[in-house]
Amino acid sequence: MFVTATINQKHYLTSVSTETNSIYADEPEANGGEDKGFAPQQLLAASLASCTAITLRMYSDRKEWDLDEISVKVELTRNNETKLSTFNRTIILPTGTPPEIQSRLTEIASKCPVHQIMTNPIEIVTN
Repeated sequence: MFVTATINQKHYLTSVSTETNSIYADEPEANGGEDKGFAPQQLLAASLASCTAITLRMYSDRKEWDLDEISVKVELTRNNETKLSTFNRTIILPTGTPPEIQSRLTEIASKCPVHQIMTNPIEIVTN
């Protein structure tokens, strides 16, 4: 799996693509961009949110739980002094979802592949 990010001289609009899909990343106007795409930190939070939602949908479908909609909200905060980044993840299920299903899906959220990547050692090799 690979992703390619390409930027030209237009600040800071970046085309992000795989073999089959593409999106744009950009910086907000306050940072000199044009706000025409997700900021990089938003893409990171979006990876966790979307992977969690997909994982929960797969699990609930396998269990044949009738959940019309599953939403996952992720807020990323960064403490510049301690360098600690915190991802606050909130799972939003339909009203009336039984507590035992809510509890189980909260457990399953940690099984999402992006969660697993982010909570284990990471190595970045630059060539």
